[in-house]
Amino acid sequence: MEQNLSQKRIITVAVTGAWPTRKDNPNLPVTPQEIADDVYECWKAGAAIAHIHVRNDDGTPSTAFERYQETIARIREKKDCDICLNITSSGGTLGSGTTAEDDEERIRPVRELLPELCSFDCGTMNWQYRTIFENHPRFLESLGRTTQAYNIKPEIEIFDAGMIYTAQHYIKTGVLAPPCHFQLILGAAGGVKATVEDLLYLKSRLPAGSTWAAAGIGHGHMPILLATIALGGHLRVGMEDNVFYHKGVPARSNTQFVARARRLLEEAGYAAATPEEARQILGLTRKV
Repeated sequence: MEQNLSQKRIITVAVTGAWPTRKDNPNLPVTPQEIADDVYECWKAGAAIAHIHVRNDDGTPSTAFERYQETIARIREKKDCDICLNITSSGGTLGSGTTAEDDEERIRPVRELLPELCSFDCGTMNWQYRTIFENHPRFLESLGRTTQAYNIKPEIEIFDAGMIYTAQHYIKTGVLAPPCHFQLILGAAGGVKATVEDLLYLKSRLPAGSTWAAAGIGHGHMPILLATIALGGHLRVGMEDNVFYHKGVPARSNTQFVARARRLLEEAGYAAATPEEARQILGLTRKV
């Protein structure tokens, strides 16, 4: 018997991110073709959404439109692959002192490549205690208006509790349009810790009617994954957040993480949502 949508949970795979390198895990996908191939395998394994970052040829983070364009094109040309695309708006902009020109570089892939979702990092933070992850109000307001103009769902990324209240402000002022989708990310140094207690607190602060997913960074991956299933949230897995399948054992691919998440959902009596079911759950509009 086919399960209804209340029994479905969305698996997002964040395949690359901006920080991990091949020194951390030699299986990290870096080139547009590698990212596209990995996304395709993850889709076959049960992922409904792919969260996309891109890299330069030397593996460093990139915000170059051409890298996004090639990567998205290579994913979309995969036969029968209908995975939902979520383009990051943070890219490689991890530093201090961004400008309106930087804002445009970050927004352009979202506006021109038309994914179903894009990340909306709802505040500035001291990233890894080493640098500034800057999300200026000017940038967030511009990004929020862009998502509404092009019918793209913001994935509101929450690294600390104050960011939820920032999101509520943007809902009140019309920058964000409810119902909203939140991605709770726990365990990034400089943000909230990856504990079940912190997850419960963040979930309790979300605006009524919101959908939500969660992910734990590094060793927080499994506790947050299991707690999220128990609490009825959607899941995010992948090498952006964690390069080890077990402690000290590098993952062979992102597919391993997706397959495990799917198995755990099934053990709990749920099922992984298909991309079309994810679109229904989140209210997404397929563009291509």
